[in-house]
Amino acid sequence: MKCSTMHFKTLREVPAEAEIPSHILLLRAGMIRKLVSGVYGFMPLGWRSIRKIEEIVRQEMDASGAQEIHMSAIQPAELWQESGRWSAYGPELWRLRDRNDREFCLGPTHEEIFTDIVRHDISSYRQLPMNLYQIQTKYRDEARPRFGLMRSREFIMKDAYSFDRDEAGLDESYRIMYEAYERIFTRCGLIFRPVEADSGAIGGSNSHEFTALSEVGESEIAYCEKCSMAATIERAECVNAKATDGPELPMEEVYTPGSSTIEAVADDLGLDKSQTMKALLFVKYNEEGQEDGYVAAFVRGDRELNMTKLVNALDISEHAIAFADEEAMGAATGCVGGFTGPVGLHDCTIVVDSELPGQKNLCAGACKADHHIKNVNYGRDYRGDIVTDIKVLGEGEPCPVCGAPVKYARGIEVGQVFKLGAKYSESMGACYKDEKMESYPIVMGCYGIGVSRTLAAVVEQHHDDNGIIWPMSVAPYHVIITLMKPDDEIQSGVAERIYQALREAGVEVMLDDRKERPGVKFKDADLLGIPLRITVGRGAAEGMVEYKLRRDAERTDMTAEEAIAEAVRVVNEERHG
Repeated sequence: MKCSTMHFKTLREVPAEAEIPSHILLLRAGMIRKLVSGVYGFMPLGWRSIRKIEEIVRQEMDASGAQEIHMSAIQPAELWQESGRWSAYGPELWRLRDRNDREFCLGPTHEEIFTDIVRHDISSYRQLPMNLYQIQTKYRDEARPRFGLMRSREFIMKDAYSFDRDEAGLDESYRIMYEAYERIFTRCGLIFRPVEADSGAIGGSNSHEFTALSEVGESEIAYCEKCSMAATIERAECVNAKATDGPELPMEEVYTPGSSTIEAVADDLGLDKSQTMKALLFVKYNEEGQEDGYVAAFVRGDRELNMTKLVNALDISEHAIAFADEEAMGAATGCVGGFTGPVGLHDCTIVVDSELPGQKNLCAGACKADHHIKNVNYGRDYRGDIVTDIKVLGEGEPCPVCGAPVKYARGIEVGQVFKLGAKYSESMGACYKDEKMESYPIVMGCYGIGVSRTLAAVVEQHHDDNGIIWPMSVAPYHVIITLMKPDDEIQSGVAERIYQALREAGVEVMLDDRKERPGVKFKDADLLGIPLRITVGRGAAEGMVEYKLRRDAERTDMTAEEAIAEAVRVVNEERHG
């Protein structure tokens, strides 16, 4: 494609709303265009890279035996009501009504639609296993869209759904998809790590998140260098501290004026924070958004509460819980803000971290202003309605598998795979008959890839101060020919010859024949990140050109024929990732 006829516009200044490299560079390179907050369109060069990612996904999905279909983004409410997610999904579900007042949503995912397909089309075990997928625009009404394509309200996603007769079949489908994802992200040029993850609003028994490592990523993962343990912070299991020995001492109420934080009370009483107990107070909401009871969660004073684990323990949705108004909760339960403990607390769900029953003689709030109680012990002085792990696995703490210190890393979630089991097939009546004509629910898996987020993740991992450095596999074009003087017949002739030769060899090539200053063309070439640049300038009269890979600083003078041959070789070696 010749730049003189292309539609692209680069920016010299950093857009005001852009904070991270991928957002800045994709806007500056004219590859995406903001419409409103959290909604972006793709311009020609950006769309070419999106299509490259989609094609990699298609090739690997097709090779794994999955079949592509395409469903509408508009989904009727009644299917979501059947599955129970119409209320459970929360405010991110983009709801709308038609002129006849019928309710719909813009799909953030398609479990209900695909389950509806198979319940009408599959009746026998002979039709299983099956895997259907699509690549389509999805919608989530994010409260705080940010970072460009990283957290947007409209995005492109590949979602696949496997259908099997039993758990063994699901395990095999899951393995096939897991391995396909490894190939997809490798071909896209990403450095990534699969980690155990929470299933969230999708549900199911098991899940892995594919995380592209990046300091700007919103996913935080814990991993162990001594074994294979890797999990998101929300999912990572914790090792309880060793139970303490010794006798249970009598409870003692102590006056602690103004000591309403763990740090203050520990200093006031000369205790280590691990000898204290922390209370966090919440209110629950029902499906109609009305208050539905209070929750008091307790962890050791030096720990942090893991909200995902708490939500899972309560078996509620993330949006169905919020921090409580302490005064209102106090009137109902006896809690006192900053001085709440489990002793004497009433009329609320008490959730106790699994570590606390083994810890003797802790200091806790007295449910009385400016007072704490020393020597509080589980079983004797208080009990929990739920006792389970609700703490965050901290960096440096023991690995739950091998005991070595865990490390933290940040990353961008680019894909996730889920074992759904019969969650949707049971609620929606998707069944098959076995050899004995007995009916069983179809066992399902779900597999998503954020296509537009993968584009952003590639840019986060592949850029420098001058612009993007595309891997060959997802670059909008493989080669850019920078023509210094379009009006010079000799230079133009050499550039045209290289351009045509590369096109005939199957290389995707841009010819920058614009009547711009050489400095502008070089800056644009670096910003756009085309992997290989051939510059046609003063040496053209002798048949010489300059050859340069975007990722390298070195420039090499070659004959035009040598540059063509080298470009074809490099592109063919690297284009498949």
